[in-house]
Amino acid sequence: MDAPERRYIFEEMPPRSPAMRQMLPAISSQMIILIYNLTDTFYVGLLNEPAQSAALSVVFPLFTVLNAVANLFGVGGSIVLAQALGRREPDEAKRCSAMTFWNALAASLLLAALFAATASQMLSLCGARVENAQIAYDYARWVVVIGGPFTVMSNVLANLIRGEGNAVAASVGVSLGGVLNIVLDPFFIFPQHLNLGAQGAGIATAVSNMASCVFSLGYALLRKKSGVLSFNPAALREMRGRMGRILSLGSPSAAQHALAVISVAALTKFTSRYTIEAVAALGIVKKLDQLPLFFSLGSGSGLLPLLSYNHAAGNRERCEKIFRFGCVVSVGFCLTCTIVYELFAPTLVSIFIKDSLTISYGAAFLRRMVVAMPMMAFCNAVVTKLQAAGQGSRATIISVLRKGSLDLPFLFLYDRLLPLYGCMWVQPTVDAIGLAVALIFLYNSKKQLGRTTLGI
Repeated sequence: MDAPERRYIFEEMPPRSPAMRQMLPAISSQMIILIYNLTDTFYVGLLNEPAQSAALSVVFPLFTVLNAVANLFGVGGSIVLAQALGRREPDEAKRCSAMTFWNALAASLLLAALFAATASQMLSLCGARVENAQIAYDYARWVVVIGGPFTVMSNVLANLIRGEGNAVAASVGVSLGGVLNIVLDPFFIFPQHLNLGAQGAGIATAVSNMASCVFSLGYALLRKKSGVLSFNPAALREMRGRMGRILSLGSPSAAQHALAVISVAALTKFTSRYTIEAVAALGIVKKLDQLPLFFSLGSGSGLLPLLSYNHAAGNRERCEKIFRFGCVVSVGFCLTCTIVYELFAPTLVSIFIKDSLTISYGAAFLRRMVVAMPMMAFCNAVVTKLQAAGQGSRATIISVLRKGSLDLPFLFLYDRLLPLYGCMWVQPTVDAIGLAVALIFLYNSKKQLGRTTLGI
């Protein structure tokens, strides 16, 4: 996308048109990621071995850490890049994209090495038990150690490409990995093929993320002359001030993912004190509630460059119209999911596993946790708006409140009041608190905007 085309789409088109152009590819790619995540759970569940399904649940928090690192650099980098383009500073956009790329690569390699050195301790912390510890390690070795850097970099590259305005290309790169994972899973998992079970699911994930990373990097290099993405390591000499801003604006998204690790790990740890079927059920429910979550994240990631660009360009009214449209789409979808999940919980859980006790646990868990979905969607939309406006600290506060900081106290309280099942009310509780804070910040932000407009 050249500069005149970008200016027309981002600044002159009726707000809903560029919003849909950015949102649809981003949501589509998130849906494909969700499908391949569900595919892992679905295919492993067909083995009808709760220990295999539970191993995926145990490793899920570690995979979330990878997404946190990817979002720290990718989202922060895309915001700063889009803001630079909104200010008509393409050279600054190039410098920031190069800094983002090299720092993200270093962080992803460090993370993979850290897990390799402390695997048994990390898996135990995430709830691994004697009967699934080795299975969890075999899965995590491929997903976190071997494939981890590719997972991070494919996400970072997709965000940078989207920040430049090329939402479709970013979506193709992410979708390529998802489709490949879906195709490879049966071959690696099932007894009639390689019979690797959960480990096979990990291999398929690693290979697919490698392919996605290679595609996105190749696309960026081919468009190096006509686009604003750069991989010149010389930009690292000019990190002072810039890298701090990138990390500051990426921290709300990173915090949401990183603290989700604490939240999910704590919930899994509490659940593992009961039965292996309850742990397997929790893993399935966490997959099912990713549908509204990924839709909301896709909506936000699509709108983020658009909001960042227009905020930097000083077009506040256009930002407000785009934000409202995104809220309607995201919250409406999540409300629909809430109704469907409440009505068909046992049927949905039984898609992934046929064990009757696991289905019973899963249906009960899902009907409690699903209440949080519409609140989550609105909170994510507000976080996106605050990030685009450069208010990273406020966005981070909402993310921290919703994930990790309040979970542990409520887990202890609710588990004592209603053993096991009370734990599933924690997420709706913290999302309600996050919603209240988001509404306060949104109100204050509008007041400040009004004062700025009046010259106060």
